[in-house]
Amino acid sequence: MTSVHAHQPMVGYSAYDAAKHGLNGLMKNLALELGVHGISAVSVAPGAIATAASGQADVDPRQIDQPGIPLGRPGDAREVAALIAFLASPEAGYISGTTLVIDGGMLQMGPQAGAAVTSHDWRTV
Repeated sequence: MTSVHAHQPMVGYSAYDAAKHGLNGLMKNLALELGVHGISAVSVAPGAIATAASGQADVDPRQIDQPGIPLGRPGDAREVAALIAFLASPEAGYISGTTLVIDGGMLQMGPQAGAAVTSHDWRTV
């Protein structure tokens, strides 16, 4: 597990962001080194997910309004778990050396904007 912050840093998160960047690099190296043994290496980078850590435990994420995320809500931990289950399956056996982002489009906004946008006004063209 990494984070969207492995792709775009956030002010005040230097140590966290550096650690997540390191994990992305580790996956790339492991893919090179372990591929010969048929072992793939993939990381998952969640964005805003409704969990106890985000103060949104026991809440239906589809009922939470987060205007700074293109899908308009945080993710559900079960959505992340479903991605991980797929990656652990034989069907994902040829995916290696990469990070899959699961963030409702948040990276397209940038982590600062995704957390700071408080209205849906940006959606109008």
